[in-house]
Amino acid sequence: MSKKLINPKELYDGSAFGMSQAVIETETGLLYISGQVDWNQQYEITEKSVEGQTRRALNNLKIVLENAGSSVGQLLHVRAYVRGELGEYMNTLAPIFSEFLGESRPALTGIGVASLASPETLVEIEAVASLK
Repeated sequence: MSKKLINPKELYDGSAFGMSQAVIETETGLLYISGQVDWNQQYEITEKSVEGQTRRALNNLKIVLENAGSSVGQLLHVRAYVRGELGEYMNTLAPIFSEFLGESRPALTGIGVASLASPETLVEIEAVASLK
């Protein structure tokens, strides 16, 4: 197995946490994307709402995809973690994901959780995509 690390300069530096924003398994052409959150380069939240943080996390996901040579259309699986009861946010999240994913329609899992990367973090989105 060989891998290529993806760490876009537009996103925060994950090396302090021992992580990369994504890793390409070069033999299979699979792209594994770390959980994307609404953090700026100083590890600070910029949005206070689930809606705002979801949009920012998806924007960061798109940045990683593009830096890796992939795209939203090549997403295979997306997993979204939301602080609290997921069902309380479905009416907010469904249109955002529908707009972002468009015709790509990857497998999608939503999970309500008790905590995330920081006390202010409300949403985290991870994904697997193909480069081929």
